[in-house]
Amino acid sequence: MKTQTFTASIWREDNWFIAQCLEVDIASQGESEESALDNLTEALELYFESPQPSLKPIIRKFEAKVSAA
Repeated sequence: MKTQTFTASIWREDNWFIAQCLEVDIASQGESEESALDNLTEALELYFESPQPSLKPIIRKFEAKVSAA
């Protein structure tokens, strides 16, 4: 896994800090700037994580009759 640097815009809304990644349309929130950035980091890592199927798919070949157009 490689590390990449991103830029975040952070602002306060009521009691929450919102952190939005400027390169990827992902945002998160936290009770402090640091927790908002931590949550944004986790959200980005999950976003870029390769999908892992919960069940291994079964791949099969099959034939079907189709009419000629």
